[in-house]
Amino acid sequence: MKTLWKGAVSFGLVNIPVAMYTATENKDLKFHYLHQECMAPVNYKKVCSKCSKEIKTEEIVKGYEFQKGNYVIISEEDLARIPQENTKTIDILDFIKLEQLDPVYFDKSYYLEPASGGDKAYTLIVEAMKKTGKIALAKIMIRSKQSLAALRVKDEHLIMETIFYPDEIRSPASLGKGIGVEKLHEKEIKMAVSLIENLSIDFDPARYQDDYRQALWEMIEAKIAGEEFVSPVPERQAGNVVDLMEALKASVKLAEENKNEGKKKGGPKKAAKTGS
Repeated sequence: MKTLWKGAVSFGLVNIPVAMYTATENKDLKFHYLHQECMAPVNYKKVCSKCSKEIKTEEIVKGYEFQKGNYVIISEEDLARIPQENTKTIDILDFIKLEQLDPVYFDKSYYLEPASGGDKAYTLIVEAMKKTGKIALAKIMIRSKQSLAALRVKDEHLIMETIFYPDEIRSPASLGKGIGVEKLHEKEIKMAVSLIENLSIDFDPARYQDDYRQALWEMIEAKIAGEEFVSPVPERQAGNVVDLMEALKASVKLAEENKNEGKKKGGPKKAAKTGS
């Protein structure tokens, strides 16, 4: 795995050097858009909506739309003036029980590996967290974004999950809640509870797979095996060469004919006789 970030976990007066790696990967099958006529990939260009012309990256600035059509321009110099302390430190703020953190807060997962000189302190915090059954809440700067994060232990490793801030979680207040509980019959509740209990097992992630992705991949493999695939139509370079040669030959022939025709019409002029 490629190292994404290097820094330290700040735990009281203890600093634990760590390296961070992305813990998950997206295995969705990605498709390219092709031009149906020639089967070549479609390119996407940065085009100004007003000037209707393609623009370069260096011509683009960042703007925050505070009103419809009105923007505040934020430059790299503006961003550099915002204080970003401890950009290489995962600062532990508090310890809580995992069950107190609703899964809706979780965003992305990362592995933390002990870096040089941090092995003992790394093992120490792992053991302490296992014995207390607690997870850590921390803050971290990744690139230019400050994130809230949760550190927990999994298979003797520290895993860090970035989590959303409370104001980033949308309120469900406007959503419907079904009917009132008092309208349910006791037998219906008992049957639903019984069904849940009968379907309850110990969690085993190996039991689950993306059936749609698997079926899609099998379809792709079958099309490849059956040679049901396309390639971009090659440019007619060879044809252009042939056309050019034919045009040259025709031009030479025409020039020769014109030259011969000129000779027939005019021919070499005879010298005029001079009288004495």
